[in-house]
Amino acid sequence: MNKKISPKKLLAVIRSLSLVIFLLILGGAAGYRLGREGRTLSQYITSNNFQREASFNSQADLDLFWYVWNLLESKYLDSSKIDKQEMIYGAISGMVSALDDPYTVFLAPDQNKVTQEDLSGEFGGVGIQLGYKDGILAVVSPLDNTPAKDAGVKAGDKILEIKDESNNINMTTEKLSLPEAVQIIRGKAGTKVFLTLFRDGVDEAFEVGIERGVITVPTVVYENIQKDGKTVSYVQVYRFSESLEEQWFDWLNNISSMQNDPNFGGVIMDLRNNPGGYLSGAVFLASEFLSSGVVVEQEYSNGHKEFYNVNRKGKLIDVPLVVLVNEGSASASEILAGALQKHNRAILVGQTTFGKGTVQEPQELPGDSGLHITVSRWLLPGGMSIDKTGVDPDIKEEDKLDDQGNDLILERAMQEIVK
Repeated sequence: MNKKISPKKLLAVIRSLSLVIFLLILGGAAGYRLGREGRTLSQYITSNNFQREASFNSQADLDLFWYVWNLLESKYLDSSKIDKQEMIYGAISGMVSALDDPYTVFLAPDQNKVTQEDLSGEFGGVGIQLGYKDGILAVVSPLDNTPAKDAGVKAGDKILEIKDESNNINMTTEKLSLPEAVQIIRGKAGTKVFLTLFRDGVDEAFEVGIERGVITVPTVVYENIQKDGKTVSYVQVYRFSESLEEQWFDWLNNISSMQNDPNFGGVIMDLRNNPGGYLSGAVFLASEFLSSGVVVEQEYSNGHKEFYNVNRKGKLIDVPLVVLVNEGSASASEILAGALQKHNRAILVGQTTFGKGTVQEPQELPGDSGLHITVSRWLLPGGMSIDKTGVDPDIKEEDKLDDQGNDLILERAMQEIVK
């Protein structure tokens, strides 16, 4: 069923939203600082010698806040709608949003739970990674073997409206934050959500109905590919989650005996549609292929830089390597690809990556809520920022299938590695 959106309305949506990607998945996580470094509020106050009263009194006058609070309590018509805890959450959200940085967000307990589900890898939903492109809520990529993929949703599709009759939802995505969008599109398996999409090259917006399912997001998938008498180990890394190291070592054990085989061609690592996750995962994988050197730099507002170097002895230092990327490769996956390219360790094949170059630090707050704060920006070895520019591949290739159903990027990579 087609549902038309007028050009005027579309233009209004485009103008009203700011450019952002906060890569929560309907399956995956945004880029975070090295590992899980979230701290409780009390730990933060202690570690930073944080004097709340002095800070608040010197920076802002809270009298107006309490004046409005008291007016609402005493005068608002429907007192049954006054939920003090929700009012506090709303006030904090407003304070955070005043920074005009959609990467920095306050997460109420239900939204914080969604983020934790992302990192555990299983939830009820449709299977798409969300971000913002050209200022509009967009599909970074649909996950393989999920309802969204089966329904024909494509990377780059812009989501203009969301409808869920079972939950009485019918709304535009204008001014909708990523956590809110994730929460609305997810839901109980077997229920249906309708997305109004706008796709480049298609004249009119159209509506797609998707039945939710149980989404289990893998981390590492691999297989051996034969070509011209050579064996190539193909490994796809879907995201940098808690289970990355365990699954990576499973693959590594699988190919350990192949390295001494004269017919072993090398490794193709597929980072396409990988939305990122823990930065520690990027450093971990880079250390598998690099003997030494900087993997990534982090630059803070005061100009201070931290350098994350190769931190272990890898087993694939001399193995031929080709890395596949596309516009859905974001955050930590861009860092990994860019670091391998900068060190002349890998050939990148595909398309320019997404361009998500800032770092969020998760903070655990009382009452199961959370706060994600933009604390720094990522720089590739040598100091180049990827924010809004991404990483350009060495060999550009269209990310599509040919008439015979062959993956053009993978086929081009095979040609490069088996010469």
